[in-house]
Amino acid sequence: MRQHELFGKRLGRKAIKTDTRTLKFAKYLTPALPTPPASADWTKGTAQWGMMLNDTLGDCTIAGCGHAVQVWSANTTSMITIADSVIESAYESWDGYVPGDSTTDNGGVELDVLTKWRKYGLGGHALGAFASADFQNLTEIQQAIFLFGGVYIGLNLPVTAQNQTVWDVTSQTGENAEPGSWGGHCVFVPKYDAESFTCITWGGPLQMTKAFWDKYCDETYALIGADWLTTGKAPSGFDAAALNADLDAIR
Repeated sequence: MRQHELFGKRLGRKAIKTDTRTLKFAKYLTPALPTPPASADWTKGTAQWGMMLNDTLGDCTIAGCGHAVQVWSANTTSMITIADSVIESAYESWDGYVPGDSTTDNGGVELDVLTKWRKYGLGGHALGAFASADFQNLTEIQQAIFLFGGVYIGLNLPVTAQNQTVWDVTSQTGENAEPGSWGGHCVFVPKYDAESFTCITWGGPLQMTKAFWDKYCDETYALIGADWLTTGKAPSGFDAAALNADLDAIR
């Protein structure tokens, strides 16, 4: 087992990659858009979401996509769970994993995964678009969750988070409390309230305080999934026409 790994809890997000062509979520918020509600919860009370192989592989960047599809479909039709074989195949083709070769189980880059999801689909589930959101602007993050059923995020997890039932900043100091001392992780976040956010990871929901988000979150994307927009209509306040024009320009 590699340093800082836990049995049944793998990570797998690589260092952040940027691209000047990446769309910015804030551009598509109209001035008239109201502030987000005090809370939003798209989990439908579900407690079991499935590991998506992230207990044995560092495929969290793919597992986060699978959990997004579950959330979207649960709120528009009925929950769809992508087969583990499809998740593993995406980990192979998108992140370079070779089954049986642990030296290739190295995780993935969120931006690359989202770009490939949008290009190729995931088990027949399309990603229409994605846009970078400002992880330091919690109002913008809440708006993205409210409008699109969740956000896809990156965390620089500390060792202190390994056995917490609620991720929170501790009074502990030193290396184990430092961002990234455990490693990088990708999760989908479909719920928030006045004090916290709730992500899906390792098969279930896990709450994190705003203080934890502020210290350890450093990458966020709003995803526009076909399973969320089943009627083809954009959510109120979102400039879908401008988004599509920008997408055409960078294809």
